[in-house]
Amino acid sequence: MAWHKDENTRAMPWKGVKDPYKVWLSEIILQQTRVDQGWSYYEKFIQHYPTINHLAKADDEDVFKIWEGLGYYTRCKNLMQTARNISHNYHGIFPSDYDSILNLKGVGAYTASAIASFCFNLPYAVLDGNVQRVLSRFFGVSIPVDSNEGKKYFIKLAQLCLDKKQPGDYNQSIMDFGATVCKPIPLCSHCPLNKHCTAYISNKAAFYPVKEKAIIKRERWFSYFIFTFNKKIYVQQRRGKDIWQHLYEFYLEETSSDPAWNEKKIKQWLQQKINISEYKKLSLTIAQKQVLTHRIIHGYFIKVDLKKKPLSLNNTSGAWLGPIEIKTKAFPRLIHQFLSAANLKH
Repeated sequence: MAWHKDENTRAMPWKGVKDPYKVWLSEIILQQTRVDQGWSYYEKFIQHYPTINHLAKADDEDVFKIWEGLGYYTRCKNLMQTARNISHNYHGIFPSDYDSILNLKGVGAYTASAIASFCFNLPYAVLDGNVQRVLSRFFGVSIPVDSNEGKKYFIKLAQLCLDKKQPGDYNQSIMDFGATVCKPIPLCSHCPLNKHCTAYISNKAAFYPVKEKAIIKRERWFSYFIFTFNKKIYVQQRRGKDIWQHLYEFYLEETSSDPAWNEKKIKQWLQQKINISEYKKLSLTIAQKQVLTHRIIHGYFIKVDLKKKPLSLNNTSGAWLGPIEIKTKAFPRLIHQFLSAANLKH
């Protein structure tokens, strides 16, 4: 707490605010997202939707468009659902007790504790990766943080350490301390806790926190065919319960292994799959792979300038959109990055 008062210079636009809408919004954005990346998104949301009622009334596609590039789009769907729930069932007033906050869609124990302590001064300790790291090193806890035993243990430990009179300030202190001092590669020589830290005293800071599980990432290969005709591009919306649900994409061919495209293979595929034998121009771009929590997405972008519209695409759910229309649609980060680099939106 002394470090937080005298030395903590970590600035964030939502820090210190008591408005539960803004704290909730920032916490949802920062789930699976770094602060430096989420900062501009938070400011865009506040600019477009200054209150929870503004967000509740917003069109889904408009909200998805602002979210575009953040990834993990279930967060965005939960955001809209919760905003409408609070607007309709709580008269636009954010609930002020922990259990009601925890019952909101997309809100877990960490986010509920953050809102409860920051906005309503309720004695609930936050427990994120930064806090786990500080506690595991300071107390020398060798129980894996990702085990059932570890999750229960650290929740109890965090609650025991909490300053019950100033829970908001304490939570902000330990979160910032883990983000700036007790980092994955810690600044132990500058740490005001090092004389009492078990990990520092035993020279084992690098061994904490302990984890038992390695996430196995499934590899997927997405080949996007960008069909263009008369300055319009064929675009479709993702359906089904998979990643990027409700977002837009180009014609997709997913394969179980690397298709290793070349011009000959592309020509064969176009003929056999879409019945395209003639086109004006063809170009191939290999996308930078996108690493998600449980998946690694490899991408190809194959731009095909057509002489005529293929009849085979008439029976699909996609549409031919011009640059202005495409600009209003939300795409997954993989495609968004490609569009920005290729300047296809303009």
